[in-house]
Amino acid sequence: MNTRISAWRTGAGLLLASALLAGCSGPKTLYQWESYQPQVYGYLKGDSKEEQAAALERDLEKIKAKNGAVPPGYHAQLGLLYSGLGKDDQMIQQFRTEKALFPESAAYMDFLMSNASKGAKQ
Repeated sequence: MNTRISAWRTGAGLLLASALLAGCSGPKTLYQWESYQPQVYGYLKGDSKEEQAAALERDLEKIKAKNGAVPPGYHAQLGLLYSGLGKDDQMIQQFRTEKALFPESAAYMDFLMSNASKGAKQ
């Protein structure tokens, strides 16, 4: 009888331990941020736009490889960087992607694209 109780306790203890460990993995996040936030901070500080764009492009590849989702503003930030680098086609593509992924950004993306086309005409 003691053997059965001991085996049951051991099994229950292992089950409890595995449940606790599974709970420690934390919740899965909705978005994969990678280095997005530090890059935005770098943009505000005036860091190199080339390096920031390269970092966001690398991170975008990582996110795609994981089948992850980019956070709101990611493509808009990349578009702003492309704008500063004179890569207008890539800028427009990023703004359109942001608008498609996050429809609530449509008015702002349209505004940025409108200003970009006005600047190109001048």
